[in-house]
Amino acid sequence: MGDLQNVKDPKSPARARLAQLFDEGKFQEFGAYIQEKDAQAAVVTAFGYVNGDPVYAFAQDQSIHNGAVGEAQAAKISKVFTLAAKTGAPVIGVYDSNGAFMDGSAASLNAYSLILKRTSQLSGVVPVISLVLGVCAGSAAIAAAAADFVVMTEDAELFLTPAFEKGAGSAAAAAANGTAAAVEADEAAAIAKVRALVNLMPVNNMATVPCMEFDAPAAASGSDLEGYVASIADGGSVVALYEGFGGAAYTALATVAGTTVGIAATNKTDAKLTEDDCDKLARFMRTCDAFSIPVITLVDTLGFGGSVETELKGAVKAVTRLAGSYAEATTAKIAVVTGMAAGPLFVALAGKSSNSDFAYALEGTCIAPMAPESAVEFLWHDRLKGADDLNAKRKALAKEYAETVASADKAAALGVVDDVIGAADLRATVTAALSMLEGKRVTNLPKKHSNFPF
Repeated sequence: MGDLQNVKDPKSPARARLAQLFDEGKFQEFGAYIQEKDAQAAVVTAFGYVNGDPVYAFAQDQSIHNGAVGEAQAAKISKVFTLAAKTGAPVIGVYDSNGAFMDGSAASLNAYSLILKRTSQLSGVVPVISLVLGVCAGSAAIAAAAADFVVMTEDAELFLTPAFEKGAGSAAAAAANGTAAAVEADEAAAIAKVRALVNLMPVNNMATVPCMEFDAPAAASGSDLEGYVASIADGGSVVALYEGFGGAAYTALATVAGTTVGIAATNKTDAKLTEDDCDKLARFMRTCDAFSIPVITLVDTLGFGGSVETELKGAVKAVTRLAGSYAEATTAKIAVVTGMAAGPLFVALAGKSSNSDFAYALEGTCIAPMAPESAVEFLWHDRLKGADDLNAKRKALAKEYAETVASADKAAALGVVDDVIGAADLRATVTAALSMLEGKRVTNLPKKHSNFPF
């Protein structure tokens, strides 16, 4: 049996990591004497406070059997999830294990099944954050990826099978395919990111969103995404997520007047949205909705970057998942058109009938069923006839169309948006809308879940 005199060795990597995670390095460990094979189970389970909020955590311990997972470790982790469900407190899992005990038996299958079951049961009930600081492989990777957020260090690994061609299994790959919400340079930075996320998330799905002291927003840096986010969010509050995935879309948690919000945008670049961008925005909306975090969506896009190849692959499914995620969400939803809002993506992200409680447009923006250049070809083709410079004429007519038929004022007159505002009024308008939507209550038709196309 293991040395029972050293079961709470403070020098173990797992306890050192938990000390960095919890306030003042203090936590209450439980289950320390549970044995696995010839030593203590290779996981430390504990509770304590993170930014003053109660949190449960487990940390796999590489110093014991390389962190090997067995039935005893699974039982300890299962108890963390069970207690979190009973008390409504977040869970943070620190993953660093080379896998299950390789003894040829099927015991590890029961162990992983139990962990996966508890992870699934707690999804959407309390925030679950996976912190991958070493190897996270096979079934453990499934459990880690099922969390609300996955945070990794640059040298960490997350994979189903050990096939490391072209960086497969690396943190960079996990960021690029949308598994990791954030990748940090080292453990200290990764733990700090997790603490920031805990600070912004409600403690459970029945709690109100956090409300805290805040700094005034930074001065807007211009009429671009960075400037709009800076003008809306409280100073220093923005935590960008999934930056390596879906390059044309933007997602972040932040505070506005001290209250947590989600900020989603389609104008991170001038590129059209891809399937990855749609999945990124849909996943983010579902995460925010699970915990009733209001979502502010900044819309500026020419639509989906479709092609024969993407259509053959079923690109419509990605947009359908996005539209369905927005329509199904009952949290407060505010949309602001900051540039071009053409076609189905306006309907999906800002349509007043189902996808936004308030929809606004900045002065000078364009809202239309199709991009102005396309609209000119369909609606004003006769005006193109006889032009000496067809391209110049087309651009001139597109500009005219955007400023008249598709103008923000015209959209407001038709009831498509609620108001047309100046950029200087953006924060005040959004803050007022958030305040009025605090008591939003929606009851959906009874059903088990929506059946989105995957």
